[in-house]
Amino acid sequence: MACHFGALGYNAPTGCEEAILKLSKLSVIMPVYNEMGTIAEILHHVRAVDLKVPVRYDLNDNGVVEFEREIVIVDDGSTDGTREFLRTLEGHPDVVLVFHEHNQGKGGAVRTALQHASGDVMVIQDADLEYDPRDYPALLQPIVEGRSQVVYGSRFRGGPTRAMFFWHMIGNRFLTLVTNVLYNTILSDMETGYKVFTRDVAEQLDLRSPGWGFDPEITAKILRRGYRIYEVPISYTGREFEEGKKISWRDGLTVLWTLFRLRFVR
Repeated sequence: MACHFGALGYNAPTGCEEAILKLSKLSVIMPVYNEMGTIAEILHHVRAVDLKVPVRYDLNDNGVVEFEREIVIVDDGSTDGTREFLRTLEGHPDVVLVFHEHNQGKGGAVRTALQHASGDVMVIQDADLEYDPRDYPALLQPIVEGRSQVVYGSRFRGGPTRAMFFWHMIGNRFLTLVTNVLYNTILSDMETGYKVFTRDVAEQLDLRSPGWGFDPEITAKILRRGYRIYEVPISYTGREFEEGKKISWRDGLTVLWTLFRLRFVR
């Protein structure tokens, strides 16, 4: 039986193990900007997580895929000591380091990281502690089982979460609703930080938004290419502004404009 990843993924039956086992390296894409207070801890968590992912088709056909780990870190012009700390990691075999001389925003940092990533699957990992790398196996499972080439971790599908600000929740749900209306989908969390996709998807995206337009841009381009996004519940520990949270209502306007622009401009 021939097995391959089509535009919508495939429902992997018995016999597709060879195609699945080719997905053997995970690139953790980590954009970093002034995260000296959390960078060492998040790296510890990323390295500690077990990347053995169960593969289940039916009761008589189970297996495990173990991913090699690569952490691609792009420092986006940090000025708080993060940059100096990261330089101490140079030469570590599981780390790829890139330094921007000037701040280019999250989108610019992710774009640079993707250019240096060598993995078969990519996961976006913020450098704070809001998202827990222990969710990686659940995020990877739909991909290794062939159910989708794109997986989002949703903060609104029942996972354990620290209560976020009411208006942040309203803003997230509103922007997700706009996404669903414009792109004919039923996402629950477009703005999630956990976005996972195969190399094949990454090579088609041609990302250009430098800052907070990254999340709507990548989502719009994924959906416009015919991919369907699989969502899984994740844990979430949202930061307060005094803890370093950076997003504001003005960033929401950027997100909204990006969604409309990419829907109606070819």
